[in-house]
Amino acid sequence: MDIFNYNPADVLSLVLTIMRVSIVMFMLPIFSTNNIPVQVKAAAALVISMGVWPYLSLNAAAMPTHPFDVGIMVLGEVVMGLVLGMAVNFLFMGIQSGGELLGYQMGFTMINFADPLSGNRTGGAAFFLWMVSAMVFLSLDGHLYMIKGFSRSFVLIPPGELFLGRLVLNQILYLASQLFVLALQIAAPVMVALFLVEVTLALMARTSPQMHIMDFGFPLKICVGFFFLGLLMTIMSDRIADFILGMDALFNNLLKAMGPRQT
Repeated sequence: MDIFNYNPADVLSLVLTIMRVSIVMFMLPIFSTNNIPVQVKAAAALVISMGVWPYLSLNAAAMPTHPFDVGIMVLGEVVMGLVLGMAVNFLFMGIQSGGELLGYQMGFTMINFADPLSGNRTGGAAFFLWMVSAMVFLSLDGHLYMIKGFSRSFVLIPPGELFLGRLVLNQILYLASQLFVLALQIAAPVMVALFLVEVTLALMARTSPQMHIMDFGFPLKICVGFFFLGLLMTIMSDRIADFILGMDALFNNLLKAMGPRQT
């Protein structure tokens, strides 16, 4: 067997497949977190590329010969990965934004720490909700739905034919608006409960000025906040499950909006 007897077209096709899988996978949520070693990400991208290549390989004729054209193609793959990753990240950003609102109402704004996943400073409540949502997302096979939706890009968007128009921009803006809606849906029940606690404490301070309201008001707000936060877990799980079930349609619409058929 001559190991050097290979088909150059197959090699170029494999290179294109690995390039798209690695770029997009490094930008999707869960896979893009800083706590996953780069070697593990590279190994996962290589395994997925080898798995999809026999069935969803890209045409080797799409590989340009000029380095400038290769750079343009890589830039298009990066943009596609950013759009797909942003679409899924809106879910986690909405939940984390709701956690920031809850932390402000519960008095956790002075307790911020460095998020090991993103490197940013975040509140304890926001980080807790992000971790819970990530675990629910993984337990419901959300990462598999992401890979399944991403595999549609091999059919809808050939290499170097990415198109960004008004349609995909409108979809991204709509998803961004849903970020704030989800944040309010997460935070509103707890915020209402904490507001009633604030009103009760204010009435107690008004009727009994000799009482030290701040001594037990702060731990009372924390206890009430954590109680209603526990009740929110079911709502969060339902929202994440609905998002995962609609991920195929979400990726399909975004890929069709970025495909050459829109031109």
